[in-house]
Amino acid sequence: MLDKIAQIVKGILSISRLLRKNYHVPYKSKEMLNTESQKVLNAEREEVPKVESQEVLNAVIKTNEQQPNLTFLNERLLLTADAISLNIKTFGYEYARNLRKQLTIPSNLSPQKINLQSKACQQNDIQSDWFFYWCQEMKIPVAYHRKLWEFCYILQALYEYDLLIPGRKGLGFGCGEEPLPSILAAYDIAITATDLDPTASSAQGWIETKQNMSSLEKIFRPELCTKELFTKNVSLKYVDMNAIPAYLEGQYDFCWSACALEHLGSIKNGLLFIENSLKTLVPGGISIQTTEFNYLEEEETLDNNGTVLFRKKDFEQIAKKLTAAGHQVAPLDFNIGSCVLDKFIDIPPYYSQVHDIPQEAHLKLLIDRFASTSFGMIIIKAI
Repeated sequence: MLDKIAQIVKGILSISRLLRKNYHVPYKSKEMLNTESQKVLNAEREEVPKVESQEVLNAVIKTNEQQPNLTFLNERLLLTADAISLNIKTFGYEYARNLRKQLTIPSNLSPQKINLQSKACQQNDIQSDWFFYWCQEMKIPVAYHRKLWEFCYILQALYEYDLLIPGRKGLGFGCGEEPLPSILAAYDIAITATDLDPTASSAQGWIETKQNMSSLEKIFRPELCTKELFTKNVSLKYVDMNAIPAYLEGQYDFCWSACALEHLGSIKNGLLFIENSLKTLVPGGISIQTTEFNYLEEEETLDNNGTVLFRKKDFEQIAKKLTAAGHQVAPLDFNIGSCVLDKFIDIPPYYSQVHDIPQEAHLKLLIDRFASTSFGMIIIKAI
């Protein structure tokens, strides 16, 4: 496989060298390439046979003005890039699949407090007993998937702050069809599950992708909760997270959202929601929010978009503001981990016919052109 990749890269470099020689096409310098790639790219130093060079050049030159045929180049380069990307993705998924099969999950799991911080998703979390326990409670197989990490993170935070107790009240924002309302209802906790009105959601495609809650029946999980407890404890409200209604204020022991606040239109709106979520809580209540973390860029990011990506400085900004207002924020830990799957960035298509089990390695992923992972924040409302 490596020999094949080397041949493909050599071919691409041969074309780029011909273009630079004949048309002065700019290209990225070798200094921008990492050292691991250098061995493969040393193929560029090899002399391209004259016959091969002329064939490539003849294919590229098509117009009367002797300009390069960009359609030809795009087809060749993009198809090659797609093949390399798919191969790398397959290797990452296979690695994660084999790693998952080798996990030793204890049979006597119980919840444990770990001094959970506001933190980024890591491979080590997936391989921890606390994560195993909440997967077991949700009856979901352990997987290297950041969405599953978010659910487990929220449940772990609730346990750490002694909130999984009958009689508590919780408010979920943007619940979609997630399992949290059902599992929390099983603890005999009163849950108000909210989502955007289905009419508005349908226009955004949330219903088609099962990310919108159109009825309570959609989120009832009989394997997690009896119908009796669910009916007793779970109610549905349609709420715009950018305009939390006053009747929800001061009512709840905790609130949460799982990867919802990055869809509020802008980074500013997302940060404002985190702040406003505290209004729904009683003094000392807990707000637990998970969202997107653009972990490689300090400045450049996605903003004012359908999905926005928060940077380190955005989390620091809201933490500073909330602390100044008397609230407590669990210490921010931006360490994304150093294991293999912490360095593997999943790329589209996220669902592919090539992979029979979708998203085996999905802790980090590419959104637009930015590497992102999940980040969880825990805020304790001032007393």
